[in-house]
Amino acid sequence: MAQTPKGLLSAQNVASVRGERTLFSALNLQVNSGEIWQIQGPNGAGKSSLLRILAGLLPPQSGSVCFQGEAIEHNRSAYHQELLFLGHKAGVKPELTAIENLDFFASVQGHVQGRGLQEPPYELLANVGLVGLEDIPAQRLSAGQQRRIALARLWLSNAKLWILDEPFTSLDVHGIELLHERFQWQVARGGAIVMTSHQALNHLPIALQTLVLEYQH
Repeated sequence: MAQTPKGLLSAQNVASVRGERTLFSALNLQVNSGEIWQIQGPNGAGKSSLLRILAGLLPPQSGSVCFQGEAIEHNRSAYHQELLFLGHKAGVKPELTAIENLDFFASVQGHVQGRGLQEPPYELLANVGLVGLEDIPAQRLSAGQQRRIALARLWLSNAKLWILDEPFTSLDVHGIELLHERFQWQVARGGAIVMTSHQALNHLPIALQTLVLEYQH
């Protein structure tokens, strides 16, 4: 019997097909506690598809994804309690304000056991540049401002694994610095991050691991 790969998150012989084109195949990845991985490659190489497969939101054409040695489809609910996924779109509820969106997120996270925010996170909203916009429905905010609401969730999450698609999009220098600090907090406590980014990542708190996807014709 083949051994199940260890590590926090592992992918073994994973393949993804879009239409008639294979994005990638026989892909192997092992993410350990305290690591930051960047998925690189040209547009169309399958970076976002890989993140969605790792998050259990898209089935692979073949292969398996395991979290702490267990296939994610065997205990999907437990896996998602330990996962924070931020996709290419902001993923906020358009009818809710920034504060209401964060309260909703806090209420569904397992570590708060169904409780919402204990008090409005004004300092957090200030950190991500949403002061004065906290009571406006998200649908009236710009795409960049909605992205900042989504990123604020990183300060509310105790998930062991963060999977982030282009987290630095629409952030200014101060916002990028804050995100670097939060990444340092995540890895220092034994968590891990898998992400894509078009930004130069020269100032991350630890050495960056990379996986490069090639465009398959």
